[in-house]
Amino acid sequence: MPRRTPRTALDRQRTPRRFPKFLGAASICALIAALLSPLTQAAAADSTTALAANDYCGGQCSDILPPGQNGNATLAQILLNQAFGIQPDHAEDQLGPYKNLASGAATLTDAKINDFFNDASFGVASDQVASSTAPGGRTDVTIVRDKKTGVPHITGTTRYGTEYGAGYAAAQDRLWLMDVFRHVGRGQLTSFAGGASSNQGLEQEFWRNAPYTEADLQTQIDNAIANNGARGQQALADANAYIDGINAYIDASDSGRYFPGEYVLTGHKDSITNAGTIDHFKITDLVALASVIGSLFGSGGGGEVNNAISLLAAQSKYGVTEGTKVWESFRERNDPEAVLTVHNGESFPYASKPDTAQGEALPDAGSVTQEPLVYDRTGSAATATATGASATAAATTLTSAKRGMSNALVVSGKYTASGHPIAVFGPQTGYFAPQLLMLQEIQGPGLSARGASFAGLSMYVELGRGQDYSWSATTSGQDIIDTYAVELCQDDYHYLYHGACTAMDKVERTNSWKPTTADGTAAGSYRMQVYRTKYGPVEYRATVGGKKVAYTTLRSSYMHEADSIIGFQMLNDPDYVKSPGTFQSAVQHINYTFNWFYADSSHTAYYNSGDNPVRAAGVDAEFPVWAQAAYEWRNWDPTTNTASYTPPSAHPNSIDQDYYISWNNKQAKDYTTAPWGDGSVHRGNLLEDRVKKLVAAGGVTRSSLTKAMADAALADLRAEDVLPKLLKVINSSTVTDTTAAAAVTKLSDWVTAGAKRKETSAGSKAYANADAIRILDAWWPLLVKAEFEPGLGTDLYTAFSNNLPIDESPSAAHGPTGAHAGSSFQYGWWSYVDKDIRAVLGESVQGGLSQKYCGGGTLSACRDALISTLKTAAGLTAAQVYPGDDQCSAGDQWCADSIVQRTLGGIKHGKITWQNRPTYQQVVEYTSHR
Repeated sequence: MPRRTPRTALDRQRTPRRFPKFLGAASICALIAALLSPLTQAAAADSTTALAANDYCGGQCSDILPPGQNGNATLAQILLNQAFGIQPDHAEDQLGPYKNLASGAATLTDAKINDFFNDASFGVASDQVASSTAPGGRTDVTIVRDKKTGVPHITGTTRYGTEYGAGYAAAQDRLWLMDVFRHVGRGQLTSFAGGASSNQGLEQEFWRNAPYTEADLQTQIDNAIANNGARGQQALADANAYIDGINAYIDASDSGRYFPGEYVLTGHKDSITNAGTIDHFKITDLVALASVIGSLFGSGGGGEVNNAISLLAAQSKYGVTEGTKVWESFRERNDPEAVLTVHNGESFPYASKPDTAQGEALPDAGSVTQEPLVYDRTGSAATATATGASATAAATTLTSAKRGMSNALVVSGKYTASGHPIAVFGPQTGYFAPQLLMLQEIQGPGLSARGASFAGLSMYVELGRGQDYSWSATTSGQDIIDTYAVELCQDDYHYLYHGACTAMDKVERTNSWKPTTADGTAAGSYRMQVYRTKYGPVEYRATVGGKKVAYTTLRSSYMHEADSIIGFQMLNDPDYVKSPGTFQSAVQHINYTFNWFYADSSHTAYYNSGDNPVRAAGVDAEFPVWAQAAYEWRNWDPTTNTASYTPPSAHPNSIDQDYYISWNNKQAKDYTTAPWGDGSVHRGNLLEDRVKKLVAAGGVTRSSLTKAMADAALADLRAEDVLPKLLKVINSSTVTDTTAAAAVTKLSDWVTAGAKRKETSAGSKAYANADAIRILDAWWPLLVKAEFEPGLGTDLYTAFSNNLPIDESPSAAHGPTGAHAGSSFQYGWWSYVDKDIRAVLGESVQGGLSQKYCGGGTLSACRDALISTLKTAAGLTAAQVYPGDDQCSAGDQWCADSIVQRTLGGIKHGKITWQNRPTYQQVVEYTSHR
């Protein structure tokens, strides 16, 4: 374990302007000796102190959030970390327990849960208090931090003081990250943090989706407050107090010279003179932050233009009738074999296919061009790397395959050993250093909660627990984004709105950068430009029936990122949430597209949130429609971007179902989600199969449900649910080829062993069944292409691949999540392969593809195709399958899969073995209720 330096030891140290490259180890050691005093690591002693009076979990609430609570580091701490790997105190003390569950789950018991999680009880035992602070010298709030994790426990006697403390604690732990993301939300990251291609891509991705002006941000605040009465006024007061706390810490750390060292490394502060400024936060910064989070995790829909392109390709190959049938079979809008969260058969129709589509505006073949975002590139902005980052950012923004992530396992008390419900759930938000989320406990008038919040938005706990209930969310992805074809008039920058030729609104952002110590990217600049219409920003240009159009995207949460604050306020209010029904009422005020889960000592509940627009009769949400009054959302007001929304009862919802699972799968029968891939094989099946088995046996415990999650976290979905059928085809006759036979044996042995991507032993950095894993990783893209491209043709195969990526293995550097991100197997062609192979085998298939593809539908030809591609895959070396990247050498299979805490600041962390599980996670079982 690397040494840790406490924040009290280094917070106030100054360091020279530069560390010369020739600075030797001896002089660095001298610096360390000067900076550090002896440190004894605080033990996580068991405490017999009684639980807080308002805590009804009975010591059975736990949570974890790697790498650690402390996301701020002074310049001295950053340099020590870079040179020797020394970690600031509490920067990564949750990473080890989180990592160890991969190997420790097999022997997990309830008594051992907190070996891998934190005790999430309210309060801090007196012998576990590491520090107690009165922020800003105030007498109405105290921030207590515990010895084990450094989590802030904020207790206030006034509402203002409580929120002031929350803002102060947030800045203590995440000031640099908060500053980064307020600039991301405004499309100004490169000017602030440097012109690295990743920074360029990040600001482009989000600003394309939410190109707001400062006036737009303020308007969102004004509207949210005006439309929510007393709660709106309270939210404004809370936000202002929170910002006051943030700014108080900025002033204190600036004058005391213990501000985050990244400000020096990026040129905003001088380490010798302390010249330079750290800008105070303002309330519009919170909306900018919220726009990033909402866009990243809670904004389902889009992709209508890509859908139209693939439909046209299908119709071109097969004709309109048959081509449409083929397209629908791959789209799987409401696949009868899809795993469901609400599985009691209740139907919640949404975005259904109309009998006769109205207002469709499909592009003329070959006419679609993506609207440019970046102009006037200079210097490093004009390199191939920079333009490649722009292309990736655009593709990520415009696809319907949004980052989903997050999972939930919730079991009714009827099936648990104690008779109380149990939940294991959390958001899968990726892995960053510092982490996007932060932990806190907040106790004050009208506030009582502990859990995780996004940095800079932690005036309320967003995912966590109250006094006698816990809640969490997964991304749902239902379609709240529609694409409109606006007919152009006069020129390319005017369009028809209700018959009047109307000018588009041009919004611009010019960014420039120069090399800094933190980012040596050469100087460069560019201008981002978005044209906005009443129907949203322009994303594509095309012709429809020969008429020039611009395709725009309109989402119901556009200009409404601030609205959800009311729902989160309610979740933190112990006088509001007292039951499953009041929980559902609270999350109905959240307009992000999320699945929400709840557990208390007697009940469980589920609700799907989001402002689902009521579409005009006959409009098919899958495709672009004409920007005409007849096809607009019902009662849509373009001035405020408000409309009629489906009522809460029409959203998938449930109370006390036997169990709930969610891993971004289909919510309920007839509820169509925007992403493709909700078919017979989905990663949600990995949870469904395990939890269903536990419930059938009864006596579920916290440890057994956690084991189920951890087991699914190591499973290869392809190997568990599809590979046995592929092997059945191959083994339909004796395999005579020695190379293929050897590969089949290895794959079969892996399936028998459980189809896991698991180390041979903890820390070995080598997988059991490594050859089988390598073979499947190499084989999957080859077999999919051999199975489908001959029948579909190259054009349609490529078009469908743009709708749904072929694969998303842990080592993949493609797909929505990239590499080293943990989250895997959300998007891929496993359902298509499963249905097609079963059809070729003559097995029953519900909602099958419109025709058989493998081997043209004959078993022998299909077998030949599979064996041929298997032989090719088996012959590929590890270095060919895992070619290496900036983190790993070629051929290192374990490293290729490994999770990397992507640096957003100056502190680095080591890699951990792959797990496909939530980043922040709770394990809860309440023993009583108010």
